[in-house]
Amino acid sequence: MHLKYFFLNRSLLMGLCLVASFAFNRAGATGLLSTQDDKIPYGNNPRAGRYIDVGDARLYYEVYGKGKPILLLHGGVYGYISEFEPLIARLSQTHQVICLATRGHGKSQIGSQPYTWQQRAEDAYKLIRSLTQDSVLVLGFSDGAFAGYKLAALYPQAVRKLIAIGAGDTPKGSRTNTFTYSPDMLMGQARTLFESRKALMPEPERWGESLSMLNKLYNDDYISAETFEKIKCPVLVMSGDSDTYHTIDRVTTAAKLIPRSQLSIIPGCPHVVIFCNFPAVWESIRPFIR
Repeated sequence: MHLKYFFLNRSLLMGLCLVASFAFNRAGATGLLSTQDDKIPYGNNPRAGRYIDVGDARLYYEVYGKGKPILLLHGGVYGYISEFEPLIARLSQTHQVICLATRGHGKSQIGSQPYTWQQRAEDAYKLIRSLTQDSVLVLGFSDGAFAGYKLAALYPQAVRKLIAIGAGDTPKGSRTNTFTYSPDMLMGQARTLFESRKALMPEPERWGESLSMLNKLYNDDYISAETFEKIKCPVLVMSGDSDTYHTIDRVTTAAKLIPRSQLSIIPGCPHVVIFCNFPAVWESIRPFIR
């Protein structure tokens, strides 16, 4: 395992919370982009949007740019394609960027089966194979990073490299918190955000059901040490050193279990490192994807 560290002023955004990060995405992160890119409605773009039928659900995805494919898997609950706005703008200059909306998020259906990491991986694999028979680079954040771990372990022929941001080793019994998301809770935290997300949903009446399945996924489903050890492709594991969702020791353990891993820790940043210090995140990603 190769350790790579990036440094920034620790006073910068030390108190950044998850909801504030998404507000920053809407109000401030656009400064990283051109005026033209500011106008792109990531996550609800008719020019880039497509659908794939994965059996029990119809999933939405968007495609940007040309070149070698890279699949982006967003975070859960608060997350959506739009959280990757600065990354899509950069990556699409040199790659074909494929952005999948996972079940119950944005314009994707929920389906009829409980959420599992294997299901997440299988959905992603079906999308990859619908577009190419080659291996692709995968970048996942939080929920999407756990799906990426499972995808790389189950379908090694489909994943050339993996970037996993904000997701560590979570052996059974290691969790110190319980996820209890509900519509009332989320509306109380960020009504404007979730009203806009509900407006995209094909099944808004099932949002509470989807959150219950996400709670069960996050509380009860685990990525085992054996899964990490099965990953054969190069993996860049990234985290903020102030991440309280997946602490630095858990992220470091995951990197140690993966045979061909690199570890990038962004000091002074919480869970949503992309919006805390995008320049440092990009400088870590850029050489890895070459």
